Amino acid sequence: MTYKAVMVGMLGDTERIGMMLGRIICKRLHRGEDLLLAIKKIAIEEKLEAAIVLSGVGCVLEAKVRDARGVTIRMIPEHCEIVSLQGTVSATRTHLHIALAKEDLSTVGGHLVEGCIINTTCELVLQELKGYTYGVRLDEETGYDEIIFREKTDDDGSK
Repeated sequence: MTYKAVMVGMLGDTERIGMMLGRIICKRLHRGEDLLLAIKKIAIEEKLEAAIVLSGVGCVLEAKVRDARGVTIRMIPEHCEIVSLQGTVSATRTHLHIALAKEDLSTVGGHLVEGCIINTTCELVLQELKGYTYGVRLDEETGYDEIIFREKTDDDGSK
């Protein structure tokens, strides 16, 4: 197989979308597990080349998130409900954002980093994107390794 870079949002018709959907992976994460590390482990065990989070709900004992500037990591030292978890997942690259409802029902969120520890459970559902793989490339402007979406093609260029 060779890979061809594609632009996000250029999916085409419904038939093509259906063809790109792969397995749905449902996992329950348990008390004491680190949310990010558990998701990375699943990606490796399932040999995911490209997937997205369809759903992630549950609660954490404490959390850590990085702010939008990409500099400050904030500790949230209280029980929180996971009200949203989304992003891209693969065995080589995982980029997730999380929103949490605190005990006073205020909401905080940011870039998921190691340190979000599951309290009772996290119900995680991943959707594999068959026919795609994620790569990374250093973006000179941002200074980060940014995602590259690649559509798999046969060596002769056909899909």
